[in-house]
Amino acid sequence: MFLLSLAGVSEIRVGLWPIFYFWCCMANRVSDVITDLLQPVVEGLGYEFVGLEYLSQGARSILRIYIDQEDGITLEDCTRVSHQVSGVLEVEDPIRGEYALEVSSPGVDRPLFVREHYERFLGERALIKTSLPIDGQRKFTGHLVQLQDDDLIIDIGGKQVTLSLDQIDKARLAPLLAK
Repeated sequence: MFLLSLAGVSEIRVGLWPIFYFWCCMANRVSDVITDLLQPVVEGLGYEFVGLEYLSQGARSILRIYIDQEDGITLEDCTRVSHQVSGVLEVEDPIRGEYALEVSSPGVDRPLFVREHYERFLGERALIKTSLPIDGQRKFTGHLVQLQDDDLIIDIGGKQVTLSLDQIDKARLAPLLAK
């Protein structure tokens, strides 16, 4: 529980979840604005804009952009996109303060950002974190089974669990790697 003092109000008691939820919503809004700005730039260069993560950490903030293409991503591809995106970010200035820009391939543990990603990888194993607990749990690992409207059905050891896409904070493929 936090105690906030505002002008004209003696005190307001605020629980941790409302502050956490507010912070997550603000971070998502920033990510949405940056996505709208950068997706056309990346796609104009001939790459798939997989998505982005903006990790606001004060002086150590990170803007990570994931790109892909059919033949895979090289260091030269990342450099090319980084150069173009840097120019747009410098002109538009959507992020306050300093941050590090990273351009990366999605890798084998590919992040899932939009509905189309879940559809594309049905049958695959994924690690999913929700913004708020569902039956006391925020982390789920299972196979992506089906999409019904805005709900994702995952299979966790033979038990099917339904998650609303709106509840998903982060998701990424979690392939079982051969030893």
